[in-house]
Amino acid sequence: MAAAAARAEQLDSIADNLANAETPGYKASRPAFQSFLPPRSPGAGGVTDKVFAAAVATGTDLSPGPVQTTDNPLDVVPEGDAFLAVATLKGPPAYTRNGKLNVNPDGALVADGRAVMGVSGKPIVVPPGAPVTIGQEGDVTAGGAFIDRLALFKMQGNVVRVGPQLYAPGPGGSVAPAPSRVSTGQLEMGNVTPLEATVQMINAQRQFETATQAIQTYRRLDDRVVEVGRVR
Repeated sequence: MAAAAARAEQLDSIADNLANAETPGYKASRPAFQSFLPPRSPGAGGVTDKVFAAAVATGTDLSPGPVQTTDNPLDVVPEGDAFLAVATLKGPPAYTRNGKLNVNPDGALVADGRAVMGVSGKPIVVPPGAPVTIGQEGDVTAGGAFIDRLALFKMQGNVVRVGPQLYAPGPGGSVAPAPSRVSTGQLEMGNVTPLEATVQMINAQRQFETATQAIQTYRRLDDRVVEVGRVR
């Protein structure tokens, strides 16, 4: 049962990766497993020969994904392992590698509907209707006038997902400004391929089925024991 539960969590993670393989800035989730001894009843002696497994955590794979050329001047890819900062409804900003930017009707530069933060510490807002360009240093200009510069950050240590394509430092993690550049006219796609995720899903599904078959075998043995007891 422990093996089936652990594989079920792995299948959920793989399915999420497969669904987002073509999502800009998506980082794959990787479940972590741990083996443990089953608890013994009070007063029981001896050493058990059973070892169970469980999915104890889900990590984030921050390795870069493939870069796709779009020739859209508002599509950017932060160089290295830097992240864009975007505003949240409340609390500190979140961080994303989704560089598919556009200007909303209010003039705010947004990534997936969330305002992109500048080095000024405020969301970047441009005059409505003005042509917007982004330079390699992250400088945002509208109609030839400098507006702000994209705020880029680097996360270290524990990283957790806080929303679709959104990440933040977890317990023990940290974030710091990153003096990085951006490539324009390109997008970084998800760092998992459909083929990779499909192969992983097939493997996990087979192991899940093996665990469920073992459960059914034990159930049949229990039924047989009950039948033998009735005959006696």
